Amino acid sequence: MIGWPEPPEGFAALREVSARFGLDPMHVQGAGGNSSIKSSDVMWIKASGTLLAQATERDVFVATDLAKMRAALAVRDKRADQPADFLLPGGTGLRPSIETSLHAVFPHPVVLHTHCVHTLAHAVRQDMAGLLAPRLDGFAWTHVDYAKPGATLARNVEMALRPGTNVVILGNHGLIVAGASAAEVADLQERVHAALFVPVTKASEPDLTALAKIALDSDYAPADDTALHQLALDPDRVSQVSAGSLYPDHVIFCGIAVPVMGPSETPEQVATRYHDQGAPSPVWMLVPGLGVLVRRDASTPARIMMRCLADVMARVPGGAQLSYLTTEQNLELLDWDAEKYRQRLNA
Repeated sequence: MIGWPEPPEGFAALREVSARFGLDPMHVQGAGGNSSIKSSDVMWIKASGTLLAQATERDVFVATDLAKMRAALAVRDKRADQPADFLLPGGTGLRPSIETSLHAVFPHPVVLHTHCVHTLAHAVRQDMAGLLAPRLDGFAWTHVDYAKPGATLARNVEMALRPGTNVVILGNHGLIVAGASAAEVADLQERVHAALFVPVTKASEPDLTALAKIALDSDYAPADDTALHQLALDPDRVSQVSAGSLYPDHVIFCGIAVPVMGPSETPEQVATRYHDQGAPSPVWMLVPGLGVLVRRDASTPARIMMRCLADVMARVPGGAQLSYLTTEQNLELLDWDAEKYRQRLNA
């Protein structure tokens, strides 16, 4: 297959649906999530590092060789983890999403993958399957355990798919919905989101005066987003978010877990503690009982992911047992070439 093809019928509708959900942080945060549409042996998919929110304003989709990607997956060719190898010539220079293989395993013409908050509030729990079953009764759904995004996850999803399955919950990751058209997928996304709805817990007030005093003359400042402070104001919540990482984008933009300042520590001492472990200065830290400090130079994507964690955890009971990424899973994300590329585009 040679040359950059014309987008298929329904492409404009996909762009509109992509922007609609991309603009809603309850469904997509920053450059997370992706969408695609297939036509014959071509699949148009959102490019790595671009924003679904800008799908109607910018050229954020690239054309890939669907037949070759599926063939590579079938024989476990390592190239299936190199989406750029399947990019058709004549494009804009952008790379296909690392999750190109994930979209390719679906027979449906249109696929939408999001990190919707209500889904994550279930997908990070050890009892995810039991929680989902009654809420998704009536949907053609399945779920898979966490795997690093790429060909392995794609094959796991492919094995879980049954005839008619159009909803997949990804453990510690998010939601996939699929259908014959963008309109069908949008409707399904909304219905699953509503079925998994969880109300937020009551908010508490941070001690901004005490936080400002602690942060004085440091590289940190009190968070300017009230929702973030909730992570530090309940002992159960502090324990939950400091015990480990819950999904990939948090690791990539905010590091492993959430640092906690000790009773006698300063922000500089917390940073030194991390440096001594071979890690960079934390982009944020919890001050238990008072609130959250954020590094003054924290990137916009990092701040977006901080808010995502706050939104997710506001919907998770304090006593819930969570499923954390392993040390190996955290480290493979931090040393992932495809994600380094995505971060450069988001810088």
